[in-house]
Parts: sequence; C-alpha cells; structure tokens
Amino acid sequence: MFCKTTDHLNIYFEVQGNEQAKEILVFLNGLSQSTVSWILTTPYFKDQYKIVLLDFIFQGKSDKTAEWRTFDQHAQDVISVLDFLKLDKPLIIGLSYGSLVAQNFAVNYPQRLSKLILLSTFAHKTPYYDAVELSWWRALEFGGYSLMLDIMLPTILSEGYFKNPLIPLDLMKQTRQDANEDKQALFKLMRATKERPDYRPELKKISSPTLVVQGEKDLLLPVHMAQEVAKAIPQSTLKIIPNVGHTLNLEAIPQMCALIKDFIKS
Repeated sequence: MFCKTTDHLNIYFEVQGNEQAKEILVFLNGLSQSTVSWILTTPYFKDQYKIVLLDFIFQGKSDKTAEWRTFDQHAQDVISVLDFLKLDKPLIIGLSYGSLVAQNFAVNYPQRLSKLILLSTFAHKTPYYDAVELSWWRALEFGGYSLMLDIMLPTILSEGYFKNPLIPLDLMKQTRQDANEDKQALFKLMRATKERPDYRPELKKISSPTLVVQGEKDLLLPVHMAQEVAKAIPQSTLKIIPNVGHTLNLEAIPQMCALIKDFIKS
C-alpha cells in the first residue's frame, strides 16, 4: 500500500502479522534494502505482533524523484505512515541506515515510541568509515550499483557468511541489483549519512528503553561505534552477537530475533 508524506510523495508500506495484536513492531531498512529484506525475520513475530514494513523515499517501491532527505525528514515520513494507519507507540527496529532514522525518530517524537531497537548502528563517523563511504560513493559514480555492491559485500558480511551463505551470493547480487537500478536514488540516500553531523549529543535526549545490537565482526561499524551509541542513551543495553558481521537480518536472524523478543518482554 501507499500513503502520502507531508510533502505529497508516495511512500510504500506493508502491514503483516497479527492484525489484532496490541503491540506493533516497525522495521526500518538498511541503505540498499527494501521491505523484502525482512522476509526471514517477520516469521518470528507474525503470530504475536502487528508488523509494519516500509520503504524510505528513494528505496524499493517508494518515490525516488524528490531532493535528498535528512534523517529528520525520513523520521517524519515514518510518522506519516503511522498516522495513516492510526497507530501509536510502536516499537521501532532500525538496521544500519534505518537505525539512524530510528535514532532521529526517538529524539524528535518521544511520545510516539514505546521502545527502540538499534541494529548495526552508529552515531559518529571515523576516518575508516569515511574511507569506506568514499569507496562506495566512487564505485556507484563510476560503475553503478553492481560495482558498489561488489565493494560493499566484504564490509557488510563476515568471512563466515562467504564460507556458508544462507542465500547464494550470485542470487543475492542479482536481487539487490534489480532493486537498486536507480543510482541517483542511492546517491540521495547516501547523502543523508554523508551530511549527518556527530549525533551522540542528541542521543542523550532519548527517553525510551533502548536495545543496541551489534555483530562482533562488523567491519563497517566496529563494536566500539555501537558502544558509543549505548553509552550516550540513558536507558540502553548493548548486546554483541558473536562471529557475525553487519547485515544481521541475513547473518544472524535467530540470534537477533531472540534478543528482540527478550527485550520486548522485559
């Protein structure tokens, strides 16, 4: 389904799971992901919770023609979906890029949130991160998403995944390429991260109970970056999943879902 953002763009969303459930889980995608990226996660929650998935503007089936968006604007778009569905106080679960949207949502709309879960997250950039970001930007500029994905994969998946992939790498590449043919849309998404200042001071404003989950072998965002996030948020807990990398909704689905369920019930 689609609804309108405050600036009249079409944003795509799906409602799944138990329609009668009182508790609502909203999952927010990583950079070049879409609602499809949660297909192996949602079965763990569909019986007990109402689930909302959405594509940010520039992702998946949502509009891609606007100017670039800040994370505050992305967070406002999440509000537009919740308002359209007449939903209040969900638990927001954001992965990587989506975790930054979730951070801004928690800061800007504390009254609209029950709990917060940040997966593979960060709030500041390091020289190493800047170098990785630049390599992705240059790859997208000169070789399109196909080259960008070849460069991305060794930083967002662990060595263990390459040895024993849940989804064959060729199939994963083809699926992701088909969903990211518009490289200008990706540039607009990436610009939000490129322009984002150090957000650690803002995290102190988050009042919701927060779970931070990071992969032990996340090369893109090493554990120390997640530790900074957890340290800045007053009511936060940090959990490290051993021997996995950045893309937790592909590499560590059972472990990730178990941590989420425990946190919901706590």
